[in-house]
Amino acid sequence: PTMVDVSDKRPTERAAHAVAVVTLPDEVLQQVRDDEIDTKKGPVFATAIIAGVMAAKKTHELIPFCHPLGLESCKIAITMTGGDAVVDCRCKVTHKTGVEMEALTGASVAALTIYDMLKAVSHDIVIRETRLMSKSGGKQDFKHD
Repeated sequence: PTMVDVSDKRPTERAAHAVAVVTLPDEVLQQVRDDEIDTKKGPVFATAIIAGVMAAKKTHELIPFCHPLGLESCKIAITMTGGDAVVDCRCKVTHKTGVEMEALTGASVAALTIYDMLKAVSHDIVIRETRLMSKSGGKQDFKHD
């Protein structure tokens, strides 16, 4: 195993968008007010957003061979769609390598934080459909249908 050599690449603006879906059971959904859930630990979605951004910034410390990137932007939004909390993570950087792993890490850790903060209410929370929705700025762009 080795880190990919990007020394010959030219820095370009790169962006990635990832989503994670957290399915919440009825006993948790009863606590949702104005697209936020407050628990003894505090506001769940606001805390998950902070955790997701922190994780995206540290992706290179978590995933072997990821290049350290100074993210120029990492935005996480969490919205309720039916019984699902949809975590939307968008990252940008001008660099020689992309930010797909940062966006996926941000969405994943935000989803895990939702689980952690709500597990006292229910363990029937399901994290699913973590996926890359789009990326741009590298050799080839990608957009999920």
